[in-house]
Amino acid sequence: MTLWAVVIIVVFLGIFFALTSFYIVDQTQQAIVLRFGNIKSIRTEPGIYTKVPFVDNVEKFEKRLMIYDIPVERVITSDRRTILADTYAIWRIEDPQKFIETLRTVEVALTRIDDIVYSHARDVIGNYNFLEVLSTERPAILEEIKKRSSNSLKSFGIEVVEVRLKRTDLPKENTEAVYERMKSERYAMAAQLRAEGEKESQRMKAEADKQASIIVSEAEKEANIIRGTGEASAINIYSEAYSLDTDFYELQKITDIYKDSFKDSILVFPNDSPLLKYFYEVE
Repeated sequence: MTLWAVVIIVVFLGIFFALTSFYIVDQTQQAIVLRFGNIKSIRTEPGIYTKVPFVDNVEKFEKRLMIYDIPVERVITSDRRTILADTYAIWRIEDPQKFIETLRTVEVALTRIDDIVYSHARDVIGNYNFLEVLSTERPAILEEIKKRSSNSLKSFGIEVVEVRLKRTDLPKENTEAVYERMKSERYAMAAQLRAEGEKESQRMKAEADKQASIIVSEAEKEANIIRGTGEASAINIYSEAYSLDTDFYELQKITDIYKDSFKDSILVFPNDSPLLKYFYEVE
């Protein structure tokens, strides 16, 4: 072997060892140096670092936030409704040492996140009814799921930043039943409104009839008063007229009787009938 060959081999080995003795951590990463399976050092800041070639192994993990889309799962609410919860979690590796000691890889971490978040989502949603999950209580529900999940995953070096519900649906087999129930409720509400309207209509009609009866009764009462007053006035006038000349009044009344009685009639009177009084006096 010539001298130049030895020099080339030495230079090559030197370059190789130099390249394998350094590793780079950028601003989006954090690295753990493992020596024979044990943690030698943890690097969370960007830079160029050294390691022992062929002895140290460098594991790099994301330092940024990561999103895990949890598969759709069935959850039962407090009023025994089954819903399909489609959730996702935003998480990051907070403690690389705990992470590598307990989970080792991101794939295993995702499995653990899936189990824990779903478990807490099932427990928390089970404390609320269907309408609360869909409306006003949703922020409180998600916050409670996040807190419980973060506490459970803290021992694995994972921080859960957010848990969100993309959508909540009913299972297909329940959708038709829910629609039918909603239709029945609407029909019942419409029937109740119609019944209340009919009741109100009858009440208004009865009130109008009552008012009409009162008005007619008062009108008849007023008419009877006026009629009675008129008849009383007439009687008074007749009485006054009769008192002025009783003979003339008697003559007029008998004359009226003659007019009404002798017209197209044949009458038979006894000789002492008062109606014949004036016939006897005629000479």
